[in-house]
Amino acid sequence: MEVVNAVTMAHHFIHPKLSTANLVIDATAGNGYDTLFLAENTPKKTTIVSFDIQAEALAKTEILLSKHSLLYKVRLILDSHANIANYINQPIDAAMFNLGYLPGGNHLVSTSPDTTLQAMTNILQCLKTKGLITIAAYPGYEHGRVECQTVHEYLTNLNQKAFTVGCWSMVNQKNNPPVLYIIQKNKEWTA
Repeated sequence: MEVVNAVTMAHHFIHPKLSTANLVIDATAGNGYDTLFLAENTPKKTTIVSFDIQAEALAKTEILLSKHSLLYKVRLILDSHANIANYINQPIDAAMFNLGYLPGGNHLVSTSPDTTLQAMTNILQCLKTKGLITIAAYPGYEHGRVECQTVHEYLTNLNQKAFTVGCWSMVNQKNNPPVLYIIQKNKEWTA
């Protein structure tokens, strides 16, 4: 049985949206596991666009996808997810964020509240009606706590008619466990 955590729950929530997806975003490639999950669970015609600011992260993602013969479905972009509007101008079916730093990498290089908010805003504007975004946030360290709080405040203030926003977390875990946000777009919206 798979261990239940914020990432596995993100996969659980987003999985039903993938069988008919045309365009899916991994806003934070990291070690490539979310990108691989998206590639494995979408039709052959689906395009997955995966962003990261670290060449090391994209190299790991490329190797992982190649091992599974799924690199053909994925466009790897070495840039901040804040700049998604420079690359995407079509409807998005689903998107995933796994915030924080690259596991096994430099902990000083991390997602930031400002770039994450910009990426979220850009994706929300392009998200199809009934599209879904998952955001795994990590309040267990100072920078992650600030980013999680910023994301929470932003999502709390989204128009409730345009979006449904949920929050999942482990309540019996110590040391500020990860928090998963799930956002579904209910109707068109502009920032």
